[in-house]
Amino acid sequence: MKKFSVKTIVAIGIGAALFFVLSSYISIPTPVPNLKVSVHYPVIAVMAMLFGPLAGMLMGLIGHFLGDLVAGWGVWWSWIAGSAFFGFAMGWVGKKVRLNDGEFGVKGAVIFNVSQAIAHLIAWGLIAPALDILIYNEPVEKIFLQGAVGSVSNIVSTAIVGTLLCVAYVAARPKKGSLTKDEK
Repeated sequence: MKKFSVKTIVAIGIGAALFFVLSSYISIPTPVPNLKVSVHYPVIAVMAMLFGPLAGMLMGLIGHFLGDLVAGWGVWWSWIAGSAFFGFAMGWVGKKVRLNDGEFGVKGAVIFNVSQAIAHLIAWGLIAPALDILIYNEPVEKIFLQGAVGSVSNIVSTAIVGTLLCVAYVAARPKKGSLTKDEK
């Protein structure tokens, strides 16, 4: 197994902290109980694409755990598993999108958005609801309503904010060969 670099470990800490802060303090409530719209998933999606699947998984797992811990409704391992899956899946997408190479055109945007939509649907339409039913014996109708609203809101926020973050990241990277050495 490949060891994490110091840079990746720091990124995991920053990603988990951003997940926690954004999910805890910057969100829009929905009429569905215990569900809110936030921008933590777009941030984790981009960071996972930059640092890989295991880093993305840990960002989602740790960040969601900390968010649940302070939220007051208890730790919901079913939804933590969904966040961990989403981070892991988006880390794999990073191999195709190649943000680290400074590429994010139309093809990259399409791959990013189709992949994030599928990952959200699996995380919130399948993993979290199924585990809620199995672990917590939650009512099926409530859980799948939460999963549906969560999927749609996360897909939309990740499509808008995540795409903008990818474009901004690529634009901010120095272009290869753009730096020159001064001759004295």
